[in-house]
Amino acid sequence: MADATPEMLAAEAFVYGSPLVADLTAVDTLVRRGFGSVGPTPWNTFGHSTRLADATTDFVSVNNDTLYSNAPLDLSAGPLLLHVPDTGGAYDVLQFVDAWTNNFAYVGRRSSGTAEQTWLIAPPGWQGEPPPDVPVIVAPTTVAVIAGRNSCAGPDDLDRVRDLQRQLTLTPLEDGSGTPAGLPEPDADVPAELLFLERLRRWMAAFPPAAADVAFQQRFAPIGLLDRGRSPYLDGPAEWTAALAKGLAAGRERVEAATAGAGDPTGEWSANLHLFDYNLDHLGPGTRDEPQWRIADRRAAYLTRAVAARAGLWGNHAYEAVYATTHNDADGVPLTGAHAYTLRFEQPPPVGAFWSVTMYGTPEYRLVPNPIDRYSIGDRTPGLVYGEDGSLTLHLQHEPPTDQDELANWLPAPEGGFRPMVRMYQPQDAVLDGSYRLPAIRLR
Repeated sequence: MADATPEMLAAEAFVYGSPLVADLTAVDTLVRRGFGSVGPTPWNTFGHSTRLADATTDFVSVNNDTLYSNAPLDLSAGPLLLHVPDTGGAYDVLQFVDAWTNNFAYVGRRSSGTAEQTWLIAPPGWQGEPPPDVPVIVAPTTVAVIAGRNSCAGPDDLDRVRDLQRQLTLTPLEDGSGTPAGLPEPDADVPAELLFLERLRRWMAAFPPAAADVAFQQRFAPIGLLDRGRSPYLDGPAEWTAALAKGLAAGRERVEAATAGAGDPTGEWSANLHLFDYNLDHLGPGTRDEPQWRIADRRAAYLTRAVAARAGLWGNHAYEAVYATTHNDADGVPLTGAHAYTLRFEQPPPVGAFWSVTMYGTPEYRLVPNPIDRYSIGDRTPGLVYGEDGSLTLHLQHEPPTDQDELANWLPAPEGGFRPMVRMYQPQDAVLDGSYRLPAIRLR
């Protein structure tokens, strides 16, 4: 890459580094202000949402199936003991995400069962001795996050989940552990158009990736990303600064184009089963270290990782949960509350836990206010009416159906455009190998 221009390198650096910047910006937000329904959460503690998402929740594509429990981890002060309560068989997952957005471990119903358990979370390279019979999860970076989800069947189930949340704890392995180092601060005087590069420079140094990626990063030396100490972006030549800013914009456009490329205008459901398969180096407990869950081309994985961070930061591998969306009916016509539709399942989605269909308005992808406060519908919804042949027909429309059986199976839609999402928790092989296909939404 000796002949690569600063503009070209900046574009490539955005694709490569945007997941790190997006992740650590989100972690910083969680610590300082909280987000979604989870309030400000100090390092190495859990913050919890205590109610199911509804139309007042200002979060894109938020789920209405689980309560979130998120923990920002800083292992610079040493290992942590994680206590997980017995969920009594109910679905839960603790997903471990490193600074580069790699899902490096899972704890929960699919991977480790629902009995009470204790784990040790250790920093990179830790050589200590864990307590007897306590399994170890080694984090690839000293800063990471646990994205936890507990299934919640509705308002009557909230007390059960809140009790589980209170029992979910993190404690230092050793008394008197030091203060977590936190995130390095970027130089505040760097021009706004180069602040992305400054964050990437500081955070790449503090949280190095796998060895193969460290070698790849050498190509970015000409644009200052490997510089230590004083920021190279404070007083660079004007034409150099302009070239870097132009390159970052081009890289951002590349990620946006790849993100928008998903979807099918024919009305098929779109579920990218391999969006989170870019983790090639740190596959710990609960992950599946198999060829079908690893992107073979490391360079291609960088763009996939950037798309995943843009469209679904902290999303699960498909073997934990599959999310499928569509914007169109069976004829390829955009969905709108001006019409009434049916979604008929001859057979329910094959899952080990549960499934749901959630309604989102477009273009904001927020939950939709409705007179019955129903934001999702699925196999846990009480009172559903099944056909004599075992089929289930859901009714997606703005106005309530007049037929009582149809009303029981009603998922309210907005007046305007909408995009539903099917979530399948612990999907079975038929979902993962593509042999099970979701039915199209049909105009009534």
